[in-house]
Amino acid sequence: MKKRFSQTLLLTMFSVSATILLPAYTQAATHKIKEYSMENSVISQLVPTTHKVAWSREVSVDGEAAILSRYVRRDDRNSNIEGEHFSSVVATDGTIKGFANLSLDLVDAPLPSPERSKEIAHNFLKEYAPELLPRMKISWVKPHDEPIMIERNGRNETVILTGMKVKARNLADGLWFWVIVGADEQPLIFERDITWISFPGHRKTEKWLHDSWLKERL
Repeated sequence: MKKRFSQTLLLTMFSVSATILLPAYTQAATHKIKEYSMENSVISQLVPTTHKVAWSREVSVDGEAAILSRYVRRDDRNSNIEGEHFSSVVATDGTIKGFANLSLDLVDAPLPSPERSKEIAHNFLKEYAPELLPRMKISWVKPHDEPIMIERNGRNETVILTGMKVKARNLADGLWFWVIVGADEQPLIFERDITWISFPGHRKTEKWLHDSWLKERL
């Protein structure tokens, strides 16, 4: 089911009419609004049908070339930065480095148990990143919060979307990865190949899926 696409995929993007208002300096650093040939991309299986492509741009992940793509709701609900969205980071060899699917619809909904979350994470990895399973060591499973900025009654406010985070380490290379499971028992967030610097204790790998980090670099 999983298909890999090569560097030639970067040449198969095509422009779409939808646009998102970004600062001029962002426009200069960002490709014109483009979209993958979705039938050839495994990401197409993960993007909600309620969403449309907003933009994509080349980024670097620990020195490796990748494409960051952002999708927003077709009705443009909370489509601002830090709002509702689906974003993905895909390496040029087709490896899904991560994605985030943040939706207001799941706020305040009950979460699956830690055991159920581990089962869901395992099933997801088996399909989309099976190479992580043989030397996978789970560090912990516990709730994780993500802020979403929404517009309500003409004013912006922040709500909290909570998922159950299954954090693990790949003992084969020492890198970290995690799957955050939502109330609908689907992955909200997946990130892999995360380099962590133990002292002084911070993440080295870029945070392209984190809007609070991303907005400073647009």
